[in-house]
Amino acid sequence: MEPRLQRRVQRYGWDLAAGDYEALWQAQLAAARAGLLAQVAPGPGEQVLDVACGTGLVSLDAARAVGDRGGVLGIDLSGKMVEAAACRAAECGLPQARFARMDGEAMALPDAGFDVALCALGLMYMPEPEQALREMRRVLRPGGRLGLAVWGERARCGWAPVFPIVDAEVASEVCPLFFRLGQQGVLARLCADAGFGDVTEHRLTTTLAYADAGQACDAAFVGGPVALAWARFDEVVRERVRRRYLEAIAPWRHGPGYRVPGEFVIVSAALPGGPRMIR
Repeated sequence: MEPRLQRRVQRYGWDLAAGDYEALWQAQLAAARAGLLAQVAPGPGEQVLDVACGTGLVSLDAARAVGDRGGVLGIDLSGKMVEAAACRAAECGLPQARFARMDGEAMALPDAGFDVALCALGLMYMPEPEQALREMRRVLRPGGRLGLAVWGERARCGWAPVFPIVDAEVASEVCPLFFRLGQQGVLARLCADAGFGDVTEHRLTTTLAYADAGQACDAAFVGGPVALAWARFDEVVRERVRRRYLEAIAPWRHGPGYRVPGEFVIVSAALPGGPRMIR
């Protein structure tokens, strides 16, 4: 898919998913968020950038860690996600967390303004993740720290059939390179190529628990990366897609619910010029 079109698909798809995202994914992604923040450990007074911030789940945790002497800027292509994140920050009493709609591959930000850059489960949707990493390097200060989380190997993510099932109904692939960064060593190598050092990669297995078939399908189609395609399907296509997806995840059915395996990759790194990261 042409990069400009892919960005549009992601922007408008996540606008549609914004209202359902937290209810469907907050608990499912908690382990990835916790693992990411543990690796990079934002501290009091630091300035943090959260790329592809979504509804601000990582941003707000980082804001609590940096305190009122620090600051967090969350950016996302989706205006609806940014609006939701800003509302959550206000509700939580965290004025140090700010949000803006912005492309992570072309940030309208000055050089060397942040101590920490984070991207939790966002790089997989970017057509040029290498460019996003270069941008994160640019906006970090010497010694700045980087923390990334992506989904892991396709074969270790039981929900992965959602993409070919949806792609069979649309004119072009929805997320053509989604699992590339989850392959062994790929993301770590891209970080090194972008000029980061002290690169480490961790793999984290998880289980996505759904109470019933409806919740499993909503997570896959309504609150996630294929939301734009889903919105355009008529009811006949939706029923066909639901049926095929439930057949694909049938091995992980437990009573009325599902326990679908998944894997995250968490990569941490640092720029030259500061103390080595303590883990």
